[in-house]
Amino acid sequence: MNQKRPRAIIFDVFGSVVDWRTSLIDELTAFGQTRGILADWTALVDAWRGEYVPSMKRVAAGELPWMTLDELHRASLDKLVVEQEIKGLSESDLVHMTLGWHRLKPWPDSVAGLNRLKSRYIISPLSNGNVSLLVNMAKGANLPWDLVLGSDIFGYFKPAPETYLGAARLLGLEPGEVMMAAAHNADLKAAKALGLMTAFFVRPTEYGPAQKYDLEPRGDWDYIASDIEDLASKLGV
Repeated sequence: MNQKRPRAIIFDVFGSVVDWRTSLIDELTAFGQTRGILADWTALVDAWRGEYVPSMKRVAAGELPWMTLDELHRASLDKLVVEQEIKGLSESDLVHMTLGWHRLKPWPDSVAGLNRLKSRYIISPLSNGNVSLLVNMAKGANLPWDLVLGSDIFGYFKPAPETYLGAARLLGLEPGEVMMAAAHNADLKAAKALGLMTAFFVRPTEYGPAQKYDLEPRGDWDYIASDIEDLASKLGV
């Protein structure tokens, strides 16, 4: 592995820094009990995440106009509520559920690891989430970003080159001075192809106990770590 050090580290967020699946399942289960609404909340969350990439691909292909991730999440939720025959939800319920993505909880190592990295490096999300989503999440989860880079800054979703290269441009750095850190090999592959450094750490339960993907590094990444705290150690902080 290359022991060159970056000047800035940009992080994938959903699944890499925060545990979207457990957070949403726990919140929606409690919400359903409070509201007296019966549903298979685990199935809803998994199906909701399943709409994530296809909805962004429709935007990228021009089948849909530019929309923020909040807007895509709401459209997917409306569709799934009908498909799964979940009854009794009001408009305010649907808004609250959509904003659940703003309230995701971090993995146990994330906050401590990010704080360590922040002591020496510029750190920021580079996420398909919109800025308001990421700011609200950071406030709720104590994520100590130096800045917040959301997809609505660029008008593109990853893996479009405009996102990775746009992050380097806004930071005033060359791509090779910026490191993309993620638990997803595909994200790192796209970043590496554009000259960014890369760091992989595994989140083996992101998709639950039956996870089949991203259980190991599948690329010549600059750094490979067990989690964000381990990445901080490997980067000398």
